[in-house]
Amino acid sequence: MNKYVLIVIVLATALTAGLYSLPKVVVRNENKQLGGRTTQTPTADSLNVAANTGTPDRSAIHEKPVSPEQQKQLETLRTTFVSAADGVQKQAAGEKLITFFREITRYDSAAHYAGLLAAAQPDESNLLRAGDQYFEAYTFAVDAAKTAALGQKTRDYYQKALDKNPNLLAAKANMAMTYVNTDTPMQGIMLLREVLKQEPTNELALFNLGLLSMRSNQYERAIERFQQILVNNPTSRKAQFYLGISLAEAGHKAEAKQVLAQVKQQEKDPQILAAIREYEERLK
Repeated sequence: MNKYVLIVIVLATALTAGLYSLPKVVVRNENKQLGGRTTQTPTADSLNVAANTGTPDRSAIHEKPVSPEQQKQLETLRTTFVSAADGVQKQAAGEKLITFFREITRYDSAAHYAGLLAAAQPDESNLLRAGDQYFEAYTFAVDAAKTAALGQKTRDYYQKALDKNPNLLAAKANMAMTYVNTDTPMQGIMLLREVLKQEPTNELALFNLGLLSMRSNQYERAIERFQQILVNNPTSRKAQFYLGISLAEAGHKAEAKQVLAQVKQQEKDPQILAAIREYEERLK
């Protein structure tokens, strides 16, 4: 795969699990076998593209030491959770623990407590949150065995939530991304197609399929996906950015320059701007 494309699809940070998720595999064709791995970028506020060469150490984000103040706060929250007298109190204490662990980027622990709440009260809200938290932890997993385990947990909780409400399309689109790294990768593609059949303009499904196409060097198909997003959401900087990259890789230099110039006018993130400058140099 083109190294420049790999660079611009590298994980920089994760702010909200499930939003604009990058696939973890290289898709040779939407109708053929999948293989390989990459990272994911669930984020709402920025494109968060790594412009420099190399791949960030995703495990490092979990290695930040917990301060004494944070450790004390954690012990208090855990004690409150364990000693909660009823379901309402335990739910509230569990939610505080989930928020705390996410704030200190311990996504596995956040998922664990979300799972405990879902086990105690398996309603749609708790099941969906557990799926979201396990999916977020999955996006940061580096070890293959851990990735597989977290992916399975994600699918389990999302499926239970979908059994209660089949219209949870974001859950279905996220769950799809966990299948592409298994022995049944086409199940993920089929799920994304199901989402689009139910909602042809679903941004998450279109975005994921666009990125899958980029990863397999199917840039013309990627262009179609990102253009579909922009028809209904012309202000999507993420779709504009990846459309510009896809146009550049497909050899449509004039169009790529125009689209990337538009993104550059709106974007303030230095990483994004650096990535755009690299492509502008290549397009001269």
